[in-house]
Amino acid sequence: MPIQIDLDVMLATRKMKGKALAQKIGISEQNLSLLRTGKVKGVRFSTLEKICEILQCQPGDILSFRSEKSEL
Repeated sequence: MPIQIDLDVMLATRKMKGKALAQKIGISEQNLSLLRTGKVKGVRFSTLEKICEILQCQPGDILSFRSEKSEL
């Protein structure tokens, strides 16, 4: 998938556990785990907003685009 989710990096930088983040944003640990591993098809802006508010970051700190095409 060309969209990379770097939520684990932000959690480590902020020294926060996924369980604590899930509680603060009001989603289950399972759903947060699916988001962290990139196994979701989408994320609500309201959820992304809460994550960014809690982690004090920008959406671009969590989401990035990486082309699947290899450069020759």
